Amino acid sequence: VQLQASGGGLVQPGGSLRLSCVASGFSLADYAIGWFRQGPGKEREGVSCIQKSDAISVKGRFIISRDNAKNAVYLRLNTLKPEDTAVYYCGAARGSCDGHTDYWGQGTQVTVSS
Repeated sequence: VQLQASGGGLVQPGGSLRLSCVASGFSLADYAIGWFRQGPGKEREGVSCIQKSDAISVKGRFIISRDNAKNAVYLRLNTLKPEDTAVYYCGAARGSCDGHTDYWGQGTQVTVSS
Protein backbone atom coordinates (compact mmCIF):
# COMPACT_ATOMS: atom_id res chain seq x y z
CA VAL A 1 0.00 0.00 0.00
CA GLN A 2 1.48 3.28 -1.05
CA LEU A 3 0.37 6.85 -1.62
CA GLN A 4 2.61 9.17 -3.56
CA ALA A 5 2.32 12.92 -4.07
CA SER A 6 4.17 14.69 -6.85
CA GLY A 7 4.10 17.73 -9.10
CA GLY A 8 5.59 20.37 -6.85
CA GLY A 9 8.12 22.92 -8.02
CA LEU A 10 9.01 26.57 -8.30
CA VAL A 11 6.31 28.87 -9.64
CA GLN A 12 5.95 32.64 -9.86
CA PRO A 13 3.30 34.50 -7.90
CA GLY A 14 0.02 34.40 -9.77
CA GLY A 15 0.89 31.12 -11.43
CA SER A 16 -0.75 27.72 -11.20
CA LEU A 17 0.39 24.24 -10.41
CA ARG A 18 -1.20 20.80 -10.42
CA LEU A 19 -0.21 18.28 -7.80
CA SER A 20 -0.91 14.57 -8.19
CA CYS A 21 -1.66 11.93 -5.59
CA VAL A 22 -1.39 8.38 -6.91
CA ALA A 23 -2.11 5.18 -5.00
CA SER A 24 -0.90 1.63 -5.35
CA GLY A 25 -2.33 -1.30 -3.46
CA PHE A 26 -5.75 0.25 -2.88
CA SER A 27 -8.37 2.24 -4.75
CA LEU A 28 -8.60 5.97 -4.12
CA ALA A 29 -12.23 5.83 -5.23
CA ASP A 30 -13.01 4.16 -1.89
CA TYR A 31 -11.45 6.95 0.14
CA ALA A 32 -11.93 10.59 0.95
CA ILE A 33 -8.73 12.37 -0.08
CA GLY A 34 -7.39 15.35 1.75
CA TRP A 35 -4.58 17.70 0.85
CA PHE A 36 -2.50 19.26 3.59
CA ARG A 37 0.51 21.52 3.72
CA GLN A 38 3.23 22.54 6.08
CA GLY A 39 4.98 25.83 5.51
CA PRO A 40 8.38 26.77 6.90
CA GLY A 41 8.14 27.14 10.65
CA LYS A 42 4.43 26.34 10.62
CA GLU A 43 2.26 23.45 11.67
CA ARG A 44 0.60 21.22 9.12
CA GLU A 45 -2.80 22.51 8.01
CA GLY A 46 -5.60 21.20 5.87
CA VAL A 47 -5.89 22.69 2.38
CA SER A 48 -8.95 20.97 1.00
CA CYS A 49 -10.63 17.59 0.79
CA ILE A 50 -12.82 15.59 -1.57
CA GLN A 51 -15.40 13.11 -0.34
CA LYS A 52 -15.64 9.57 -1.77
CA SER A 53 -18.81 10.39 -3.66
CA ASP A 54 -17.54 13.57 -5.29
CA ALA A 55 -15.72 13.99 -8.57
CA ILE A 56 -14.59 17.54 -7.90
CA SER A 57 -14.21 19.82 -4.90
CA VAL A 58 -13.63 23.55 -5.11
CA LYS A 59 -12.36 25.61 -2.21
CA GLY A 60 -11.39 29.11 -3.19
CA ARG A 61 -8.26 29.00 -5.33
CA PHE A 62 -7.86 25.23 -4.90
CA ILE A 63 -9.60 22.54 -6.91
CA ILE A 64 -9.46 18.82 -6.20
CA SER A 65 -10.50 16.34 -8.87
CA ARG A 66 -10.47 12.58 -9.27
CA ASP A 67 -9.41 10.29 -12.10
CA ASN A 68 -10.50 6.87 -10.94
CA ALA A 69 -9.19 5.20 -14.09
CA LYS A 70 -5.68 6.34 -13.14
CA ASN A 71 -6.28 5.83 -9.42
CA ALA A 72 -5.25 9.43 -8.93
CA VAL A 73 -6.46 12.61 -7.29
CA TYR A 74 -5.25 16.03 -8.33
CA LEU A 75 -4.94 19.36 -6.55
CA ARG A 76 -4.98 22.40 -8.79
CA LEU A 77 -3.44 25.44 -7.12
CA ASN A 78 -4.45 28.69 -8.79
CA THR A 79 -3.29 32.28 -8.39
CA LEU A 80 -0.47 31.18 -6.15
CA LYS A 81 0.95 33.49 -3.51
CA PRO A 82 4.29 33.39 -1.70
CA GLU A 83 2.44 32.33 1.47
CA ASP A 84 1.36 29.15 -0.35
CA THR A 85 4.97 27.99 -0.18
CA ALA A 86 4.94 24.70 1.70
CA VAL A 87 5.39 20.96 1.50
CA TYR A 88 2.10 19.54 0.30
CA TYR A 89 0.83 16.10 1.37
CA CYS A 90 -2.12 13.97 0.40
CA GLY A 91 -3.92 11.67 2.79
CA ALA A 92 -6.57 8.98 2.31
CA ALA A 93 -9.42 8.37 4.76
CA ARG A 94 -11.76 5.36 4.59
CA GLY A 95 -14.50 7.35 6.20
CA SER A 96 -15.00 10.95 5.27
CA CYS A 97 -13.08 14.21 5.11
CA ASP A 98 -13.85 14.67 8.80
CA GLY A 99 -12.45 11.28 9.75
CA HIS A 100 -9.13 9.74 10.56
CA THR A 101 -6.48 9.71 7.81
CA ASP A 102 -5.45 6.12 7.14
CA TYR A 103 -2.66 6.61 4.64
CA TRP A 104 -0.26 9.48 4.01
CA GLY A 105 1.81 10.26 0.96
CA GLN A 106 5.25 11.76 1.14
CA GLY A 107 5.32 15.49 0.60
CA THR A 108 6.02 17.49 -2.52
CA GLN A 109 7.58 20.94 -2.24
CA VAL A 110 5.81 23.96 -3.70
CA THR A 111 7.76 27.21 -3.76
CA VAL A 112 6.11 30.43 -4.89
CA SER A 113 8.68 33.09 -5.62
CA SER A 114 9.65 35.59 -8.28
